[in-house]
Amino acid sequence: ADGLHTQIISPLERGLREHLFQCIYKLDGTDRLCVSERAQCVPSRVLHLLQLPADVSEQEVLALALPFGRVNKLITLRTKDQAFLEMMSEDAAATMVNYYTTATPTIRNQPIFIQYSTHRELKTDNLTNQRAQVALQTISTAAVQSANMTPGGEGRGLAPGHSSVLRIIVENLFYPVTLEVLQQIFSKFGSVLKIITFTRNNQFQALLQFSDAMHAQHAKASLDGQNIYNGCCTLRIDFSKLSALNVKYNNDKSRDFTRADLPTGELEPSPTFGVALPPYGAAAFPPTFHQHTGETGTSVFIFVLSSFKVIYSVFFLFLGVYGDVQRVKILFNKKENALVQMSDATQAQLAMSHLNGQRLHGNVIRVTLSKHPVVQLPRGGAGQEEQALTRDFSGSALHRFKKPGSKNFNNIFPPSATLHLSNIPSSVSEEVLKELFSSSGFTVKAFKFFQKDRKMALMQLASVEEAIEALITLHDHQLDHNQHLRVSFSKSTI
Repeated sequence: ADGLHTQIISPLERGLREHLFQCIYKLDGTDRLCVSERAQCVPSRVLHLLQLPADVSEQEVLALALPFGRVNKLITLRTKDQAFLEMMSEDAAATMVNYYTTATPTIRNQPIFIQYSTHRELKTDNLTNQRAQVALQTISTAAVQSANMTPGGEGRGLAPGHSSVLRIIVENLFYPVTLEVLQQIFSKFGSVLKIITFTRNNQFQALLQFSDAMHAQHAKASLDGQNIYNGCCTLRIDFSKLSALNVKYNNDKSRDFTRADLPTGELEPSPTFGVALPPYGAAAFPPTFHQHTGETGTSVFIFVLSSFKVIYSVFFLFLGVYGDVQRVKILFNKKENALVQMSDATQAQLAMSHLNGQRLHGNVIRVTLSKHPVVQLPRGGAGQEEQALTRDFSGSALHRFKKPGSKNFNNIFPPSATLHLSNIPSSVSEEVLKELFSSSGFTVKAFKFFQKDRKMALMQLASVEEAIEALITLHDHQLDHNQHLRVSFSKSTI
């Protein structure tokens, strides 16, 4: 704004609530108000926003404030990357400041600093701020209209074309994103009424309806471009053309939170695994999972679409690529299904993410999270068959991740046709290894020793399914009197 100059006396740092600056505010050509203020944590309905993007719009600034109440006045200082907001009440301003103390506000992934101003009110008769006031009046009016509508209504949103329904695309989907995770994230910005999840063009997507468009606007402004988990599961958010969602079933794919009477529409078990996320609006949300009291571990539920004889060691070795399997239980009445307990919830998530939908022995494997936190060992009075259905692998020497800081944590990859072989004795040649896999029924397409370390090699088989079966068959195969072959999936190709 013309005539407004701010001199920063001490560096601004996130979380710093007190700094010195001099503010000279020109109201018009003749009247000048000079204020030398020391920002303090004294509540005021006027808020000072700093470290804004250079080309920030009035709509982006207002999106931060409107969920907390009506905004009376707005002054944007683009040359200084700052803005002043006057809320309708001091309580609204305090609510906004308190919320953003724990949930860092962002605009286009840039953290914003918000503090109380020593100004008790703003004067906005400066012609250079007319555009800000027009935007304020337009958006605030739309927000009020939206807030007064009944849930599930048609909602016009905060600006033309904005509805209460968001379209969400999750990119770089390393960890599974469930309906419950989305509900937990987005409910921080308002009442979530309905969610529908689906896959389109090999991308996980969702439609999410808020109770009003104001909350949808705020959620989009705060979460677009954020990662759900550290370095992955990036949210891309747009407004949907739909004004309301029609949800027919309440299950793990769709949910109407206003109607508990809807049928499930399916017989498959729904994941009930909870994810606890840190404060929202940060640059990333590291995966922090709820742990159950008592025994540690989290179970995954595995079943196939056509029956085959379940072998405990198959699941132990198959899922053991992504975590340490503690127990395996074959279901008494459905022996093609199994419960597998991993060491912790992160490992359970990894197993589900990488193995769901893979093929084993010609059957498609389905992997979901179980409602059971652990696999219970049979009681002493259990019958012989029930005793035989559960195996305890907690003491196995084949666990890949039992050592803290193991390099195996850095080499977890999805199943692929190329296998990584390690712990190869110097006496074992390429021909011996090829013959080992060929004689076991696998087709070797290519082989290569590591140039700098002959204890490791890559072997490419005919398919991903064949590589999975080869890993299960030959991992820990004895190559000489004291060395056993280690097999894992590789991210490389030959």
